Amino acid sequence: MARIFIIEDDAPLREGLVRLLDLHGHECVCCQSFSDAADEALAADADCVLLDLSLPGAFGHQICRDIRRDSDVPVIVVTSSDSEFDEVLSLDVGADDYVTKPYRPAALLARIERALARRQDSEATTSKALEVGGVSLDPSHGEVSFGNKTCELTRNELRILHVLMQSAGEVITRAELMEELWQTDSFVDDNTLTVNVNRLRRCLENIGVPGGFVETKRGQGYLVRP
Repeated sequence: MARIFIIEDDAPLREGLVRLLDLHGHECVCCQSFSDAADEALAADADCVLLDLSLPGAFGHQICRDIRRDSDVPVIVVTSSDSEFDEVLSLDVGADDYVTKPYRPAALLARIERALARRQDSEATTSKALEVGGVSLDPSHGEVSFGNKTCELTRNELRILHVLMQSAGEVITRAELMEELWQTDSFVDDNTLTVNVNRLRRCLENIGVPGGFVETKRGQGYLVRP
């Protein structure tokens, strides 16, 4: 059983989510004050957060950013907005997934289960520190370092870099990365992976890693130069 924290202002939708999740054996905790949503989510020690973007007196993207600053708990945005801008911004501030309303209950449950499984897998498989070309990856702290500079990574950025550094010099296909991150390449917008890779590259650039460390092989995938 997982504890799911729900940040949703639409009472019927919120109650429907609680019933759905209860039925599948999960414990639900609902946000009481949207202005304090991030603090409530962290205090709840949740295994996954479901976050609406349009909230009274609060901004969903800021809530996600505040949660991500202090926790790597999976955050799934569940919103009526099908705007590409909102989706990209959500991923950019640390959301793990983006689901538009109206959603299919079975599909949402599958995404939640994948998010929970990814968290467990990430904790189990990304524990080993790696170094390639002077770039050091510390999974236990979620950080990448180069020289005397360090950058914190989101969980998805950590997984991507870990897979690429672990197989330095080998091309990892986009499908393989999507499978590694989301256990599927069927239900995830291809743009989602691109956003995560671009965000990872900005992080590396900010600490002085030479451009091209994460190289795109057109029509194939990505590789890290050894």
